Amino acid sequence: MSENQSSYRNIIKATSIFGGVQIFTILISIIRSKFIAVFLGSAGMGIVGLLSSATGLIGGITNFGLGTIAVRDVSAANSSGDETRVALVITVLRRWVWVTGALGTLIVLLLSPWLSQITFGTSNYIWSFVLISITLLFNQLNVGQLVVLQGMRKIKYLAKASLSGSVLGLLVTIPLYYCLGVDGIVPALIIASFVSFAISWYFARKVQISRVNLTKSLAFSEGKNMLKMGFMISLSSLFVTAATYIIQLFISNRGGVDQVGLFTAGFAIINTYVGLVFTAMATDYFPRLSAVAKSNELCKKTINQQAEISILILGPVIMMFLVFIKLIIIILYSTKFVAIEDMVLWLAVATFFKAAAWAIGFILLAKGATKIFFWNDLCGNLYMLMFDLAGYYFWGLTGLGISFFVGYFIYFSQVFLLSKIKYHFSFNTSFLKIFAIQFSLAISCFGVVKFVDKPYSYLLGSGFILFSVWHSYIELDKRLGIKMVLNDFLSKRLNR
Repeated sequence: MSENQSSYRNIIKATSIFGGVQIFTILISIIRSKFIAVFLGSAGMGIVGLLSSATGLIGGITNFGLGTIAVRDVSAANSSGDETRVALVITVLRRWVWVTGALGTLIVLLLSPWLSQITFGTSNYIWSFVLISITLLFNQLNVGQLVVLQGMRKIKYLAKASLSGSVLGLLVTIPLYYCLGVDGIVPALIIASFVSFAISWYFARKVQISRVNLTKSLAFSEGKNMLKMGFMISLSSLFVTAATYIIQLFISNRGGVDQVGLFTAGFAIINTYVGLVFTAMATDYFPRLSAVAKSNELCKKTINQQAEISILILGPVIMMFLVFIKLIIIILYSTKFVAIEDMVLWLAVATFFKAAAWAIGFILLAKGATKIFFWNDLCGNLYMLMFDLAGYYFWGLTGLGISFFVGYFIYFSQVFLLSKIKYHFSFNTSFLKIFAIQFSLAISCFGVVKFVDKPYSYLLGSGFILFSVWHSYIELDKRLGIKMVLNDFLSKRLNR
Protein backbone atom coordinates (compact mmCIF):
# COMPACT_ATOMS: atom_id res chain seq x y z
CA MET A 1 0.00 0.00 0.00
CA SER A 2 1.37 3.42 -0.98
CA GLU A 3 1.87 6.19 1.56
CA ASN A 4 -0.81 8.34 -0.10
CA GLN A 5 -3.30 5.47 -0.10
CA SER A 6 -2.56 4.84 3.56
CA SER A 7 -3.22 8.51 4.37
CA TYR A 8 -6.55 8.48 2.54
CA ARG A 9 -7.55 5.27 4.31
CA ASN A 10 -6.74 6.77 7.69
CA ILE A 11 -9.02 9.68 6.84
CA ILE A 12 -11.84 7.36 5.80
CA LYS A 13 -11.30 5.05 8.79
CA ALA A 14 -11.63 7.87 11.30
CA THR A 15 -14.53 9.39 9.34
CA SER A 16 -16.38 6.09 9.08
CA ILE A 17 -16.04 5.30 12.78
CA PHE A 18 -17.27 8.66 13.98
CA GLY A 19 -19.41 9.20 10.88
CA GLY A 20 -21.32 5.99 11.56
CA VAL A 21 -22.11 7.23 15.02
CA GLN A 22 -23.04 10.62 13.58
CA ILE A 23 -25.64 8.94 11.38
CA PHE A 24 -27.29 7.44 14.45
CA THR A 25 -26.95 10.81 16.17
CA ILE A 26 -28.65 12.45 13.20
CA LEU A 27 -31.50 9.93 13.33
CA ILE A 28 -31.93 10.75 17.00
CA SER A 29 -31.80 14.46 16.15
CA ILE A 30 -34.48 13.96 13.50
CA ILE A 31 -36.74 12.25 16.03
CA ARG A 32 -36.12 14.97 18.62
CA SER A 33 -36.71 17.79 16.11
CA LYS A 34 -39.88 16.10 14.90
CA PHE A 35 -41.26 15.86 18.42
CA ILE A 36 -40.28 19.47 19.18
CA ALA A 37 -41.96 20.63 15.96
CA VAL A 38 -45.14 18.70 16.82
CA PHE A 39 -45.28 19.40 20.56
CA LEU A 40 -43.90 22.95 20.60
CA GLY A 41 -44.37 24.25 17.05
CA SER A 42 -42.18 26.86 15.35
CA ALA A 43 -42.71 29.27 18.27
CA GLY A 44 -41.34 26.70 20.73
CA MET A 45 -38.39 26.03 18.45
CA GLY A 46 -37.80 29.78 18.35
CA ILE A 47 -37.70 29.93 22.16
CA VAL A 48 -35.19 27.06 22.26
CA GLY A 49 -33.06 28.87 19.66
CA LEU A 50 -33.12 32.19 21.52
CA LEU A 51 -32.30 30.65 24.93
CA SER A 52 -29.45 28.63 23.41
CA SER A 53 -28.03 31.59 21.51
CA ALA A 54 -28.15 33.91 24.51
CA THR A 55 -26.36 31.49 26.84
CA GLY A 56 -24.05 30.47 23.99
CA LEU A 57 -23.05 34.11 23.66
CA ILE A 58 -21.87 34.15 27.28
CA GLY A 59 -20.27 30.73 26.89
CA GLY A 60 -18.38 31.97 23.85
CA ILE A 61 -16.76 34.64 26.00
CA THR A 62 -16.01 32.55 29.08
CA ASN A 63 -14.90 29.22 27.60
CA PHE A 64 -11.57 30.73 26.41
CA GLY A 65 -11.52 28.45 23.37
CA LEU A 66 -10.25 25.53 25.47
CA GLY A 67 -12.23 23.07 23.38
CA THR A 68 -10.12 23.93 20.33
CA ILE A 69 -6.69 25.00 21.51
CA ALA A 70 -6.43 22.19 24.07
CA VAL A 71 -6.95 19.59 21.33
CA ARG A 72 -3.87 21.01 19.64
CA ASP A 73 -1.85 20.91 22.87
CA VAL A 74 -2.95 17.40 23.88
CA SER A 75 -2.34 16.11 20.34
CA ALA A 76 1.15 17.66 20.21
CA ALA A 77 2.02 16.20 23.63
CA ASN A 78 0.69 12.79 22.61
CA SER A 79 2.69 12.84 19.35
CA SER A 80 5.88 13.55 21.30
CA GLY A 81 5.50 10.32 23.28
CA ASP A 82 6.21 12.14 26.54
CA GLU A 83 3.70 10.67 29.01
CA THR A 84 4.56 13.21 31.70
CA ARG A 85 3.87 16.09 29.31
CA VAL A 86 0.57 14.51 28.25
CA ALA A 87 -0.48 14.10 31.88
CA LEU A 88 0.49 17.69 32.70
CA VAL A 89 -1.46 19.20 29.79
CA ILE A 90 -4.59 17.13 30.55
CA THR A 91 -4.47 17.86 34.28
CA VAL A 92 -4.12 21.60 33.64
CA LEU A 93 -7.02 21.43 31.19
CA ARG A 94 -9.24 19.66 33.70
CA ARG A 95 -8.55 22.33 36.32
CA TRP A 96 -9.32 25.22 33.99
CA VAL A 97 -12.58 23.87 32.56
CA TRP A 98 -13.99 24.02 36.10
CA VAL A 99 -12.89 27.64 36.48
CA THR A 100 -14.15 28.79 33.07
CA GLY A 101 -17.40 26.81 33.35
CA ALA A 102 -18.16 28.30 36.77
CA LEU A 103 -17.37 31.77 35.42
CA GLY A 104 -19.90 31.35 32.62
CA THR A 105 -22.57 30.16 35.03
CA LEU A 106 -21.99 33.10 37.36
CA ILE A 107 -22.21 35.67 34.57
CA VAL A 108 -25.51 34.27 33.25
CA LEU A 109 -26.90 34.32 36.80
CA LEU A 110 -25.96 37.97 37.25
CA LEU A 111 -27.17 39.04 33.80
CA SER A 112 -30.40 36.99 33.74
CA PRO A 113 -32.74 40.04 34.04
CA TRP A 114 -30.95 41.82 31.20
CA LEU A 115 -30.81 38.66 29.05
CA SER A 116 -34.55 38.11 29.48
CA GLN A 117 -35.38 41.68 28.53
CA ILE A 118 -33.05 41.97 25.54
CA THR A 119 -33.87 38.50 24.19
CA PHE A 120 -37.63 38.33 24.65
CA GLY A 121 -38.58 41.93 25.45
CA THR A 122 -40.04 40.83 28.80
CA SER A 123 -38.93 39.83 32.29
CA ASN A 124 -40.88 36.56 32.11
CA TYR A 125 -37.76 34.53 31.25
CA ILE A 126 -35.50 35.62 34.13
CA TRP A 127 -35.88 32.31 35.97
CA SER A 128 -35.37 30.41 32.73
CA PHE A 129 -31.93 32.01 32.38
CA VAL A 130 -31.18 31.51 36.08
CA LEU A 131 -31.89 27.80 35.82
CA ILE A 132 -30.11 27.10 32.53
CA SER A 133 -27.01 28.97 33.69
CA ILE A 134 -25.78 25.65 35.13
CA THR A 135 -25.61 24.27 31.56
CA LEU A 136 -22.55 26.44 30.93
CA LEU A 137 -20.66 24.55 33.66
CA PHE A 138 -21.83 21.13 32.44
CA ASN A 139 -21.04 22.02 28.81
CA GLN A 140 -17.53 23.20 29.66
CA LEU A 141 -16.80 20.10 31.77
CA ASN A 142 -18.08 18.02 28.87
CA VAL A 143 -15.72 19.84 26.50
CA GLY A 144 -12.79 19.04 28.79
CA GLN A 145 -13.49 15.31 28.65
CA LEU A 146 -14.05 15.27 24.87
CA VAL A 147 -10.77 17.13 24.31
CA VAL A 148 -8.91 14.33 26.08
CA LEU A 149 -10.53 11.68 23.86
CA GLN A 150 -9.97 13.66 20.65
CA GLY A 151 -6.42 14.79 21.41
CA MET A 152 -5.39 11.25 22.40
CA ARG A 153 -7.04 9.95 19.16
CA LYS A 154 -9.43 7.70 21.11
CA ILE A 155 -11.95 7.88 18.30
CA LYS A 156 -13.98 4.84 19.39
CA TYR A 157 -14.46 6.18 22.91
CA LEU A 158 -15.35 9.58 21.48
CA ALA A 159 -17.90 7.98 19.17
CA LYS A 160 -19.46 5.93 21.98
CA ALA A 161 -19.68 9.00 24.22
CA SER A 162 -21.44 11.01 21.51
CA LEU A 163 -23.90 8.23 20.66
CA SER A 164 -24.72 7.40 24.27
CA GLY A 165 -25.25 11.06 25.13
CA SER A 166 -27.63 11.54 22.21
CA VAL A 167 -29.69 8.43 22.99
CA LEU A 168 -30.07 9.15 26.69
CA GLY A 169 -30.73 12.83 26.03
CA LEU A 170 -33.57 11.88 23.68
CA LEU A 171 -35.11 9.38 26.11
CA VAL A 172 -35.13 11.96 28.90
CA THR A 173 -36.13 15.15 27.06
CA ILE A 174 -38.95 13.98 24.77
CA PRO A 175 -41.25 13.01 27.69
CA LEU A 176 -40.65 16.48 29.13
CA TYR A 177 -41.76 18.16 25.90
CA TYR A 178 -44.79 15.86 25.72
CA CYS A 179 -45.92 16.36 29.31
CA LEU A 180 -44.93 19.98 29.88
CA GLY A 181 -44.92 21.52 26.40
CA VAL A 182 -43.05 24.84 26.32
CA ASP A 183 -42.52 24.58 30.09
CA GLY A 184 -40.36 21.51 29.46
CA ILE A 185 -37.74 23.44 27.45
CA VAL A 186 -35.61 24.58 30.41
CA PRO A 187 -35.57 21.20 32.24
CA ALA A 188 -34.77 19.48 28.93
CA LEU A 189 -31.79 21.76 28.25
CA ILE A 190 -30.41 21.23 31.77
CA ILE A 191 -30.82 17.46 31.79
CA ALA A 192 -29.38 17.06 28.28
CA SER A 193 -26.23 19.02 29.21
CA PHE A 194 -25.73 17.01 32.43
CA VAL A 195 -26.22 13.67 30.64
CA SER A 196 -23.64 14.60 27.99
CA PHE A 197 -21.11 15.56 30.67
CA ALA A 198 -21.68 12.41 32.75
CA ILE A 199 -21.20 10.10 29.77
CA SER A 200 -18.10 11.87 28.41
CA TRP A 201 -16.59 11.80 31.93
CA TYR A 202 -17.17 8.02 32.08
CA PHE A 203 -15.34 7.37 28.79
CA ALA A 204 -12.53 9.89 29.44
CA ARG A 205 -11.70 8.08 32.67
CA LYS A 206 -10.92 4.98 30.61
CA VAL A 207 -7.88 6.75 29.12
CA GLN A 208 -4.85 5.98 31.26
CA ILE A 209 -3.13 9.20 32.29
CA SER A 210 -0.09 9.35 34.57
CA ARG A 211 -0.47 11.26 37.83
CA VAL A 212 1.39 14.54 38.18
CA ASN A 213 1.88 16.81 41.15
CA LEU A 214 0.25 20.04 39.98
CA THR A 215 0.71 23.09 42.18
CA LYS A 216 -1.40 26.22 41.80
CA SER A 217 1.54 28.16 40.36
CA LEU A 218 2.27 25.41 37.81
CA ALA A 219 -1.41 25.17 36.87
CA PHE A 220 -1.47 28.93 36.33
CA SER A 221 1.77 29.12 34.34
CA GLU A 222 0.86 26.15 32.11
CA GLY A 223 -2.72 27.28 31.72
CA LYS A 224 -1.78 30.89 30.97
CA ASN A 225 -0.49 30.13 27.46
CA MET A 226 -3.45 27.84 26.81
CA LEU A 227 -5.89 30.54 27.91
CA LYS A 228 -4.05 33.29 26.04
CA MET A 229 -4.20 31.46 22.73
CA GLY A 230 -7.64 30.08 23.45
CA PHE A 231 -9.03 33.52 24.25
CA MET A 232 -8.49 34.65 20.67
CA ILE A 233 -10.36 31.56 19.49
CA SER A 234 -13.14 32.17 22.02
CA LEU A 235 -13.53 35.71 20.67
CA SER A 236 -13.87 34.27 17.19
CA SER A 237 -16.52 31.80 18.40
CA LEU A 238 -18.16 34.68 20.20
CA PHE A 239 -18.56 36.57 16.92
CA VAL A 240 -20.33 33.57 15.37
CA THR A 241 -22.68 33.21 18.33
CA ALA A 242 -23.22 36.96 18.61
CA ALA A 243 -23.99 37.21 14.89
CA THR A 244 -26.56 34.41 15.19
CA TYR A 245 -28.06 36.09 18.24
CA ILE A 246 -28.29 39.47 16.48
CA ILE A 247 -29.91 37.89 13.42
CA GLN A 248 -32.43 36.06 15.61
CA LEU A 249 -33.30 39.28 17.45
CA PHE A 250 -33.64 41.10 14.11
CA ILE A 251 -35.91 38.37 12.74
CA SER A 252 -37.93 38.28 15.97
CA ASN A 253 -38.52 42.04 15.85
CA ARG A 254 -39.48 42.09 12.17
CA GLY A 255 -41.18 38.72 11.71
CA GLY A 256 -41.92 37.30 15.16
CA VAL A 257 -40.76 34.27 17.13
CA ASP A 258 -42.30 31.93 14.52
CA GLN A 259 -39.86 33.26 11.92
CA VAL A 260 -36.99 32.66 14.36
CA GLY A 261 -38.15 29.06 14.63
CA LEU A 262 -38.16 28.69 10.84
CA PHE A 263 -34.68 30.24 10.63
CA THR A 264 -33.42 27.85 13.35
CA ALA A 265 -34.97 24.85 11.62
CA GLY A 266 -33.48 25.75 8.23
CA PHE A 267 -29.95 26.14 9.49
CA ALA A 268 -30.32 23.00 11.64
CA ILE A 269 -30.85 20.97 8.46
CA ILE A 270 -27.50 22.07 7.04
CA ASN A 271 -25.49 22.34 10.26
CA THR A 272 -26.77 19.09 11.75
CA TYR A 273 -27.65 16.76 8.91
CA VAL A 274 -25.22 17.85 6.17
CA GLY A 275 -22.72 19.07 8.77
CA LEU A 276 -22.27 15.54 10.11
CA VAL A 277 -19.49 15.13 7.54
CA PHE A 278 -17.62 18.11 8.99
CA THR A 279 -18.10 16.85 12.54
CA ALA A 280 -16.94 13.36 11.71
CA MET A 281 -13.87 14.52 9.81
CA ALA A 282 -12.80 17.28 12.20
CA THR A 283 -12.54 14.72 14.99
CA ASP A 284 -9.43 13.24 13.41
CA TYR A 285 -8.39 16.00 10.99
CA PHE A 286 -7.33 18.73 13.41
CA PRO A 287 -5.06 16.50 15.55
CA ARG A 288 -3.56 15.03 12.36
CA LEU A 289 -2.89 18.44 10.83
CA SER A 290 -1.43 19.70 14.12
CA ALA A 291 1.06 16.82 14.09
CA VAL A 292 2.58 18.02 10.77
CA ALA A 293 2.11 21.76 11.37
CA LYS A 294 5.82 22.58 11.19
CA SER A 295 6.01 21.61 7.51
CA ASN A 296 4.15 23.74 4.95
CA GLU A 297 4.48 20.99 2.37
CA LEU A 298 2.99 18.33 4.64
CA CYS A 299 0.21 20.74 5.62
CA LYS A 300 -0.59 21.33 1.96
CA LYS A 301 -0.71 17.59 1.30
CA THR A 302 -2.91 16.91 4.34
CA ILE A 303 -5.33 19.75 3.52
CA ASN A 304 -5.70 18.65 -0.10
CA GLN A 305 -6.36 15.05 0.92
CA GLN A 306 -8.96 16.16 3.43
CA ALA A 307 -10.61 18.58 1.00
CA GLU A 308 -10.87 15.90 -1.69
CA ILE A 309 -12.51 13.40 0.66
CA SER A 310 -14.84 16.10 2.02
CA ILE A 311 -16.20 17.03 -1.42
CA LEU A 312 -16.44 13.42 -2.60
CA ILE A 313 -18.55 12.50 0.43
CA LEU A 314 -20.50 15.74 0.67
CA GLY A 315 -21.36 16.01 -3.04
CA PRO A 316 -23.99 13.23 -3.26
CA VAL A 317 -25.39 14.15 0.18
CA ILE A 318 -25.90 17.80 -0.79
CA MET A 319 -27.54 16.82 -4.06
CA MET A 320 -30.00 14.54 -2.28
CA PHE A 321 -30.98 17.47 -0.07
CA LEU A 322 -31.33 19.74 -3.11
CA VAL A 323 -33.58 17.41 -5.10
CA PHE A 324 -35.77 16.12 -2.26
CA ILE A 325 -35.63 19.14 0.07
CA LYS A 326 -39.40 19.64 0.33
CA LEU A 327 -39.99 16.01 1.31
CA ILE A 328 -37.07 16.16 3.74
CA ILE A 329 -38.45 19.27 5.46
CA ILE A 330 -41.88 17.67 5.87
CA ILE A 331 -40.34 14.45 7.23
CA LEU A 332 -37.98 16.25 9.61
CA TYR A 333 -40.50 18.85 10.80
CA SER A 334 -43.98 19.29 9.30
CA THR A 335 -45.79 21.00 6.42
CA LYS A 336 -45.71 24.24 8.47
CA PHE A 337 -41.95 24.47 7.79
CA VAL A 338 -42.03 24.33 3.96
CA ALA A 339 -41.49 28.10 3.94
CA ILE A 340 -37.76 27.43 4.44
CA GLU A 341 -37.42 25.41 1.20
CA ASP A 342 -35.75 28.15 -0.90
CA MET A 343 -33.49 29.19 1.98
CA VAL A 344 -32.21 25.63 2.45
CA LEU A 345 -31.55 25.25 -1.31
CA TRP A 346 -29.11 28.19 -1.17
CA LEU A 347 -27.59 26.92 2.08
CA ALA A 348 -26.93 23.52 0.52
CA VAL A 349 -25.11 24.91 -2.52
CA ALA A 350 -23.05 27.22 -0.29
CA THR A 351 -21.83 24.18 1.64
CA PHE A 352 -19.32 23.45 -1.15
CA PHE A 353 -17.46 26.69 -0.43
CA LYS A 354 -17.86 26.15 3.30
CA ALA A 355 -16.24 22.71 2.97
CA ALA A 356 -13.24 24.05 1.04
CA ALA A 357 -12.79 27.00 3.43
CA TRP A 358 -13.19 24.66 6.41
CA ALA A 359 -10.36 22.39 5.20
CA ILE A 360 -7.97 25.33 4.73
CA GLY A 361 -8.93 27.26 7.86
CA PHE A 362 -7.58 24.65 10.27
CA ILE A 363 -4.03 25.49 9.19
CA LEU A 364 -4.17 28.74 11.18
CA LEU A 365 -5.02 26.87 14.38
CA ALA A 366 -2.55 24.05 13.70
CA LYS A 367 0.22 26.63 13.17
CA GLY A 368 -0.76 28.46 16.37
CA ALA A 369 -1.47 31.67 14.43
CA THR A 370 -4.30 32.69 16.74
CA LYS A 371 -4.07 36.43 16.00
CA ILE A 372 -4.36 35.85 12.26
CA PHE A 373 -7.18 33.37 12.93
CA PHE A 374 -8.96 36.01 15.04
CA TRP A 375 -8.77 38.80 12.46
CA ASN A 376 -9.64 36.45 9.62
CA ASP A 377 -12.80 35.26 11.39
CA LEU A 378 -13.70 38.75 12.61
CA CYS A 379 -13.71 40.12 9.07
CA GLY A 380 -15.65 37.12 7.80
CA ASN A 381 -18.29 37.32 10.51
CA LEU A 382 -18.75 41.07 10.11
CA TYR A 383 -19.53 40.99 6.40
CA MET A 384 -21.59 37.80 6.76
CA LEU A 385 -23.69 39.51 9.44
CA MET A 386 -24.21 42.54 7.18
CA PHE A 387 -25.21 40.26 4.30
CA ASP A 388 -27.64 38.32 6.53
CA LEU A 389 -29.34 41.43 7.89
CA ALA A 390 -29.69 42.89 4.40
CA GLY A 391 -30.81 39.55 2.98
CA TYR A 392 -33.62 39.12 5.49
CA TYR A 393 -34.65 42.77 5.26
CA PHE A 394 -35.14 42.65 1.49
CA TRP A 395 -36.00 38.98 0.75
CA GLY A 396 -36.97 37.34 4.02
CA LEU A 397 -35.86 33.80 4.79
CA THR A 398 -34.77 33.18 1.19
CA GLY A 399 -32.51 36.22 1.48
CA LEU A 400 -30.71 34.54 4.38
CA GLY A 401 -29.89 31.59 2.14
CA ILE A 402 -28.58 33.87 -0.61
CA SER A 403 -26.49 35.86 1.87
CA PHE A 404 -25.02 32.63 3.24
CA PHE A 405 -23.96 31.60 -0.29
CA VAL A 406 -22.39 34.98 -1.10
CA GLY A 407 -20.72 35.21 2.31
CA TYR A 408 -19.08 31.79 2.13
CA PHE A 409 -17.88 32.34 -1.43
CA ILE A 410 -16.10 35.51 -0.27
CA TYR A 411 -14.83 33.82 2.91
CA PHE A 412 -13.44 30.89 0.91
CA SER A 413 -11.57 33.32 -1.36
CA GLN A 414 -10.29 35.20 1.68
CA VAL A 415 -8.95 32.18 3.61
CA PHE A 416 -7.42 30.70 0.45
CA LEU A 417 -5.48 33.89 -0.38
CA LEU A 418 -4.39 34.25 3.24
CA SER A 419 -3.01 30.71 3.45
CA LYS A 420 -1.40 31.05 0.03
CA ILE A 421 0.47 34.22 1.04
CA LYS A 422 1.33 33.10 4.56
CA TYR A 423 2.05 29.37 4.10
CA HIS A 424 2.42 28.96 0.29
CA PHE A 425 -0.72 26.82 0.15
CA SER A 426 -2.39 25.84 -3.11
CA PHE A 427 -4.98 23.32 -4.22
CA ASN A 428 -3.74 20.51 -6.44
CA THR A 429 -5.25 19.75 -9.85
CA SER A 430 -6.99 16.66 -8.54
CA PHE A 431 -9.04 18.63 -6.00
CA LEU A 432 -9.95 21.34 -8.51
CA LYS A 433 -11.32 18.74 -10.94
CA ILE A 434 -13.34 17.04 -8.21
CA PHE A 435 -14.74 20.35 -6.99
CA ALA A 436 -15.64 21.53 -10.51
CA ILE A 437 -17.53 18.32 -11.36
CA GLN A 438 -19.44 17.99 -8.08
CA PHE A 439 -20.28 21.70 -7.90
CA SER A 440 -21.52 21.70 -11.51
CA LEU A 441 -23.78 18.74 -10.69
CA ALA A 442 -25.12 20.60 -7.62
CA ILE A 443 -25.90 23.70 -9.70
CA SER A 444 -27.72 21.45 -12.18
CA CYS A 445 -29.80 19.97 -9.35
CA PHE A 446 -30.53 23.48 -8.07
CA GLY A 447 -31.75 24.53 -11.52
CA VAL A 448 -33.90 21.42 -11.92
CA VAL A 449 -35.62 21.98 -8.57
CA LYS A 450 -36.25 25.68 -9.30
CA PHE A 451 -37.41 25.44 -12.91
CA VAL A 452 -38.79 21.92 -13.50
CA ASP A 453 -42.18 20.85 -12.16
CA LYS A 454 -42.54 17.85 -9.88
CA PRO A 455 -42.39 14.85 -10.32
CA TYR A 456 -40.12 15.47 -13.33
CA SER A 457 -37.65 17.34 -11.12
CA TYR A 458 -37.30 14.20 -8.99
CA LEU A 459 -36.52 12.08 -12.06
CA LEU A 460 -33.96 14.47 -13.56
CA GLY A 461 -32.46 15.26 -10.17
CA SER A 462 -32.07 11.56 -9.38
CA GLY A 463 -30.00 11.19 -12.53
CA PHE A 464 -27.59 13.88 -11.33
CA ILE A 465 -27.44 12.25 -7.90
CA LEU A 466 -26.54 8.88 -9.42
CA PHE A 467 -23.83 10.49 -11.56
CA SER A 468 -22.44 12.21 -8.47
CA VAL A 469 -22.38 8.91 -6.56
CA TRP A 470 -20.66 7.17 -9.49
CA HIS A 471 -18.03 9.93 -9.76
CA SER A 472 -17.37 9.83 -6.01
CA TYR A 473 -16.99 6.06 -6.09
CA ILE A 474 -14.50 6.17 -8.99
CA GLU A 475 -12.39 8.86 -7.31
CA LEU A 476 -12.51 7.18 -3.90
CA ASP A 477 -11.48 3.89 -5.48
CA LYS A 478 -8.37 5.57 -6.94
CA ARG A 479 -7.38 6.74 -3.47
CA LEU A 480 -8.53 3.86 -1.30
CA GLY A 481 -8.48 0.81 -3.54
CA ILE A 482 -12.11 0.00 -2.74
CA LYS A 483 -12.31 -2.80 -5.32
CA MET A 484 -9.19 -4.45 -3.93
CA VAL A 485 -10.52 -4.25 -0.38
CA LEU A 486 -13.84 -5.78 -1.45
CA ASN A 487 -12.11 -8.56 -3.41
CA ASP A 488 -9.88 -9.40 -0.44
CA PHE A 489 -12.89 -9.47 1.85
CA LEU A 490 -14.92 -11.70 -0.47
CA SER A 491 -12.02 -14.10 -1.08
CA LYS A 492 -11.49 -14.49 2.68
CA ARG A 493 -15.18 -15.19 3.18
CA LEU A 494 -15.22 -17.76 0.38
CA ASN A 495 -12.10 -19.57 1.60
CA ARG A 496 -13.52 -20.14 5.07
